[in-house]
Amino acid sequence: MYFPVANIEVNPLMPPLVAFGISFFTSMGGVSGAFLLLPFQVSVLGFTSPAVSSTNQLFNIVAIPSGVYRYLKEGRMLWPLTWVVIIGTLPGVLVGAIVRIKYLPDPKNFKLFAGLVLLYMGGRLLKDLAFTKKNGNTPTTEERFQQQGKKQPQTTGIEADSCKHLSCVTVRQWTPTRIVYDFYGETFTVNAMGLLALSLVVGMVGGVYGIGGGAIIAPFLVSFFGLPIYTVAGASLMGTFVTSVAGVIFYQILAPHYPGMVIAPDWFLGFLFGIGGFAGMYCGARLQKFVPAKFIKWILVMCLLITAGKYIRDFLF
Repeated sequence: MYFPVANIEVNPLMPPLVAFGISFFTSMGGVSGAFLLLPFQVSVLGFTSPAVSSTNQLFNIVAIPSGVYRYLKEGRMLWPLTWVVIIGTLPGVLVGAIVRIKYLPDPKNFKLFAGLVLLYMGGRLLKDLAFTKKNGNTPTTEERFQQQGKKQPQTTGIEADSCKHLSCVTVRQWTPTRIVYDFYGETFTVNAMGLLALSLVVGMVGGVYGIGGGAIIAPFLVSFFGLPIYTVAGASLMGTFVTSVAGVIFYQILAPHYPGMVIAPDWFLGFLFGIGGFAGMYCGARLQKFVPAKFIKWILVMCLLITAGKYIRDFLF
């Protein structure tokens, strides 16, 4: 099947199947999978114009609601964190879209930029996984939550209600300077102003890359702020959804002003990817609590570093 905007020909079953496989695993880490779909579109399908960024954001819009629904249903949507991420990343995404069109229309230069972004993200997570020592034999909050997830189907009555309450996020304080919340018997504090500043920067990067700012913020929330992956996944996905809506609209508005360049998304291709991502994210979010946090992080690390290496190699050789 031929897609005129992307100027590619591909079996219409391939986009949803690829998106399902990617989103199933990445959604467990609060990432939509768009950061891996973009390399697939560029390197495998040959979709290299700036429109690939807006098409990637369209995928986010279609796919993310199913994952967000699951995290809402399970009480693990941290709304204060979500709004700080959105407020910070939204202006950055719009600036990033302009940078993509004006300064990185060349696919080769864009690959270098994307490769360096992915390399940094993967390096940060790898450092935390491989070189951060655990204190004693006491299980972490993430480990206790995941272990309890295996036991919950066997519990009933008061014990089951207690487990359900512990596994929900409870906000204790939300001010312009900090966010305090409880999760599984432990209290976490977030510097809201620091997160806001970081969100602005990663929003610009996400806008250029075409994945929405929230997608990049998830590894930072885990590595820099030390937050459990089980509590940030929903907020990260919701932030990605909102910024992707703004990104697609912004690309569509800019399109008439650049008649010699393909900028607006390939709507049909984006929806095909989105349909697969919708199913994959629901399944991933549904099963997240049964999967060890460390395993989820290693999946993200391998995806990030392998893709980064390929992009940088393509630029150099």
